[in-house]
Amino acid sequence: MLNRIQTPIRSSKKFFSFARFKHSLPTLKYEYNAFAPVWSEAIVKNHYELNHAAYVNNLNANEEKLTASVTKNDLVSAAQLEKICRFNAGGHINHTRMWETIAPTSDNGGKLVSGTVEKAIEKTFGSVDELAKAVNAATASIQGSGWGWLAVSSATGNLHVLTTPNQDTVEDYGCLPLFGIDAWEHAFYLDYKTSKVDYFKKYWQIANWAQIQRNYDVAMASLKK
Repeated sequence: MLNRIQTPIRSSKKFFSFARFKHSLPTLKYEYNAFAPVWSEAIVKNHYELNHAAYVNNLNANEEKLTASVTKNDLVSAAQLEKICRFNAGGHINHTRMWETIAPTSDNGGKLVSGTVEKAIEKTFGSVDELAKAVNAATASIQGSGWGWLAVSSATGNLHVLTTPNQDTVEDYGCLPLFGIDAWEHAFYLDYKTSKVDYFKKYWQIANWAQIQRNYDVAMASLKK
């Protein structure tokens, strides 16, 4: 879940206090060493404390600058800051979703849950193994940085494999997220060096299928509204 801390800020122009929200890192459910051998303690610690934290800190700092630019009617600065905020917000959103959809093998990571998402996967891809191959192949084809996703089409409710560049979210492409693989170098290089394909294959060992099922339930329910 995305955490936001409400803090009052005083407006120097209007002389009153108003509330804005500060974003914060989600609380991890597991210790840094819990995802071995897929991820080492070092890479999880860096991923959370350095990479994810940087997106949160940059988002907070640039949202304040954006607010100031809008207040001053500085549209040139506001347009540039909006792009920076969008990038860092995407980084925060994508990483928060990532932490939610992984679990150690000691806590049922990689263990498929029988339910509607399993049936949808079998109908669309034939099996979970075939799904994993499709997601891994798509993710490996990313040029530069990005994410590989299993998602639901907002238009049809069908399952889709897609990739998103940089820190775009799947909503930017008309989908709702179920499960994502971070293909940025910071997610694998420390452990796998240039063998990112091995990382993609092993990542399914920590897939939190219970959460993926919940994501599917939420996605399908939202389409009925």
